[in-house]
Amino acid sequence: MSWAQHHGGPWPATTSQHTSVGATAVRRFLRPVAYQEAPERLLPAELRESNPLNIPRRVDGALVLPE
Repeated sequence: MSWAQHHGGPWPATTSQHTSVGATAVRRFLRPVAYQEAPERLLPAELRESNPLNIPRRVDGALVLPE
């Protein structure tokens, strides 16, 4: 008796080109996003220079803690 994981359903796990697990699944659901040269007012709060959410982050490799 095989104890292999069964996903069921016709999409996406059972086709030869797509899978719902592993690296292929990650590539299916990721999308490239670039914020280069975007005005700060258009950035998500997590990415703004003012750091309104007080998130610890790395700037030029150095850890910067919220004040």
